[in-house]
Amino acid sequence: MKKYHLGLLPRVLIAIILGVLLGLFVPDWFTRIFVTFNGIFSQLLGFMIPLIIVGLVTAAIGDIGHGAGKMLLVTVFIAYLDTVIVALGGFCVGDALFPSIVSKVGSADSIQEASSLAPYFSISIPAMFDVMTALVFSFIMGLCLAAVELPALRSFFSEFKLFVARVIEKLIIPLLPYYIFGIFLDMAATGKVASVLKVFALIIVVIFVLHIMVLLYEFAVACLFTGRNPFKLLWKMLPAYFTALGTSSSAATIPVTLRQCIANGVHEDVAGFTVPLCATIHMPGSAMKITCCAIAVCLMSGMPVEAGRFVEFVLMLGIMMVAAPGVPGGAIMAALAPLASVLGFDAEQQALMIALYIAMDSFGTACNVTGDGAVALIVQRLFRK
Repeated sequence: MKKYHLGLLPRVLIAIILGVLLGLFVPDWFTRIFVTFNGIFSQLLGFMIPLIIVGLVTAAIGDIGHGAGKMLLVTVFIAYLDTVIVALGGFCVGDALFPSIVSKVGSADSIQEASSLAPYFSISIPAMFDVMTALVFSFIMGLCLAAVELPALRSFFSEFKLFVARVIEKLIIPLLPYYIFGIFLDMAATGKVASVLKVFALIIVVIFVLHIMVLLYEFAVACLFTGRNPFKLLWKMLPAYFTALGTSSSAATIPVTLRQCIANGVHEDVAGFTVPLCATIHMPGSAMKITCCAIAVCLMSGMPVEAGRFVEFVLMLGIMMVAAPGVPGGAIMAALAPLASVLGFDAEQQALMIALYIAMDSFGTACNVTGDGAVALIVQRLFRK
């Protein structure tokens, strides 16, 4: 018989539902088991974050530079610029709308206060180096690999990237539902979960509308380069949008995205270059979603939403989105670094970010891959007039 595989999103949703329901009546000793697990898992996550940066970012920067070509560099620059602009737009909308949403629901209580039960024991797993050290090292080493032929070092970081990807895929991602279950179990037991879920529902609606606005903006910009009707261009990309909505995978949608780009008049060699590349590095929907979720979590935690700090966060997030994804859960895993180092998110806040992100994963993926069609049109205009 064919083995049925339950995806990450259903497992996370089941974890949230079970955590909320069981947290209302299970005894404290049961909840403390998962509080203990969460403490250990958050230590492991903190240990892995700098290694994730080094493993993913170093190899990505080295590969981008190693394949150096004008079209490659321009495509990477467009992907980064678009990601930053969209994320900043998400910040402006979130900063304007989310405070009233959170205040009306009445969930401005500190998330830290929701974890009042103590673990049975705790384990300290300090990271080998901090996040900023990892980021600076990754950039220096990546640029070095891009500029100089160092096959042994390049091979090491390529294999290290595989190691990090395997840890994410085989250890962190499978344990995430249990971690999120423990968070919501604890929050339900301490009476904080209802207001948080209400905020989640409202934020998801706002972010879905923002995804549509992002696509309209991207194809309006493509129209400035091509002089063609942006609505017709976007309409032809809808098969890619709905394919990504169903698969939640940029890679699985590449054949459809490629076909629709060619249908939009993009030359085959340009589409064949930009679409697979953008499937990995062009993540505006994900960056906007992470930024908006971060604002919501800040407000729910009683933390200030400072424009200067969020600009710094978005600039770093754009780099992480361009360089780091390409493995399952790579976007939100990479985002944990600036969330912790720039915004100061603790383990519970990071867990809420992961849950909120995964709940909208397919919409972000659909926005990303559809926007790849706009990037392909711009690159086509710049290199094949």
